[in-house]
Amino acid sequence: MSDFPVARPSLVQEAVWTTADFIESARLHAEAALHPNPPERYRHGDPSKPTVLLLPGVYETWNFLRVIADALNEDGYRIAAVGGLGYNLLPIAETATRLTRALRALPVPSGGRVILAHSKGGLIGKYLLRAHGAELGIDKLTAIATPFAGSRRAKYMLDPRLRIFDPADETIVQLGADASVNPRITSVFGTFDAQVPDGSVLSEARNVQVPVHGHFMVLRAPETLAAVKESFEA
Repeated sequence: MSDFPVARPSLVQEAVWTTADFIESARLHAEAALHPNPPERYRHGDPSKPTVLLLPGVYETWNFLRVIADALNEDGYRIAAVGGLGYNLLPIAETATRLTRALRALPVPSGGRVILAHSKGGLIGKYLLRAHGAELGIDKLTAIATPFAGSRRAKYMLDPRLRIFDPADETIVQLGADASVNPRITSVFGTFDAQVPDGSVLSEARNVQVPVHGHFMVLRAPETLAAVKESFEA
């Protein structure tokens, strides 16, 4: 039996959870439209602490991670929301290349860097960590609801930008085959995620399951925030 059981709800219960998650996604999109730019206070914090790089998921902006980012900033972490990602629709490797170029143009903060990611952002984060982690001063990745092994539902998606999550996709396979950076990754996930039906457990990583249902609801759960804080303090 898995240490991280996936909930198997009835069709009615799944519909309730999925609807609630859809509403939360809509709320986050509305908030992103109202507040497109990160607050100025994100630039300030304790220089001895790492700067937190935000990597949202597909069709998302940094705002989807705002609740957690605000709390981390209050704890003294400086927050970096890299511009130019739009809604994160480019392939994983291309986005990682663009991020690498942008980060190379900046000095590595004295406290180094860590990544806070959601969904697709976690795959981009692992790509960065394994390819350019040392060069860019990236020490850790904490990924929330990331399909590290892909999603079996991806092949049925009409949008080709979502089919990159197919477990047979070349990038998914390559990232899955390399576990060298997994000990530096914390994977946080709920008990039910319609977007990632096979879960987010990552071998050799620190896996944390929180009692939350939903791909987006997990982002505002206090248990998720606690797990993120603990991962960066470890």
